[in-house]
Amino acid sequence: MLGSVLLLAGCTTTERSAAPASTASPRVAGGCTSPIEMGPLPDWADEGFSGGGSGPPHVFGAKGEILGVLFGYPLSQQPADGHNNKILWVARPAPTPSDTRSPETLVITATLDGTDTRVTHEVTGGPGPSIIDVPRAGCWHLDLRWSGRTDTMDLVFSEN
Repeated sequence: MLGSVLLLAGCTTTERSAAPASTASPRVAGGCTSPIEMGPLPDWADEGFSGGGSGPPHVFGAKGEILGVLFGYPLSQQPADGHNNKILWVARPAPTPSDTRSPETLVITATLDGTDTRVTHEVTGGPGPSIIDVPRAGCWHLDLRWSGRTDTMDLVFSEN
């Protein structure tokens, strides 16, 4: 499971930074500011990935509680045949147990910058794989809620 933490007595590891590194980020009018990272994933998010150096394109939430691995990068408002907007959501392990009264479902509310246009996607069971499609190109502000936790990010969807 992606969110699992394995503790081994007497072992040490070198942990990569959990904070986003400075990279080029797409910017559109209105200030879409979540940078697309190309470096390695943080240790808490790299289960199932191999290799070192550069990693898959990914975006950290503003609070660093979640990241989206962009398998469908670049994201597109109307994906071409054979391409989709697949995003793998990986939550940072919670320092305390999750609120058992809160639903585990990841609810993503996306709002097009400067408009009232809004779409909602749900990922049953909490952070995991999803396909995120939107009706228009532009900067989308995402509000992410799961297991009593929240984070936000901006994603740019191009016309094609």
